[in-house]
Amino acid sequence: MHYRSLALLAACTLAGCTSISAPNVVFDPLLDSIERRLAVAEAVALHKWDNKQPVQATEREQQVLASVRQAAPALGLAPQRAEAFFADQMEANKLVQYTLLSQWHLAGQAPDTQRLDLTEVIRPRLDELQADLLAKLAAFDQRPVPGCAAQLAVAIANRPLLPAAQHALIRATGQLCDRP
Repeated sequence: MHYRSLALLAACTLAGCTSISAPNVVFDPLLDSIERRLAVAEAVALHKWDNKQPVQATEREQQVLASVRQAAPALGLAPQRAEAFFADQMEANKLVQYTLLSQWHLAGQAPDTQRLDLTEVIRPRLDELQADLLAKLAAFDQRPVPGCAAQLAVAIANRPLLPAAQHALIRATGQLCDRP
């Protein structure tokens, strides 16, 4: 038995983990979807880099917020709750974009990564993620989470993320525990 524990500890150390945690059934589904949306930020940042566009896209953000307000009631969500949640998603996404653009300016170039079409690929992907996130937010809101902020902090800390990704995830969940 002692050897099994040592082997598990060694495997964890080599994998870069410091603790073993069970999946968090309350937060993981929503956090997984938030991470998928944040992963799209690089494609958006590359588009903005190539087209010399600013990160801030107020008109587009207003369109997204109007869309989530409209979709919210069908899922049992208050429009204000959906809007606040998505405002946080967009702020987190912009945080990632600003970070990447700063790194690329410092390097003098963006990475030689395949570019995705904004209209044909990126926005449809964001629309899919929007629907998924709204559904997961509605499911999350169906159950009370005692000590939500503390549990959320632990759930985020237990995810294997680089610090910048962890900061974006923290920003994306800024109002998650603020129940309507």
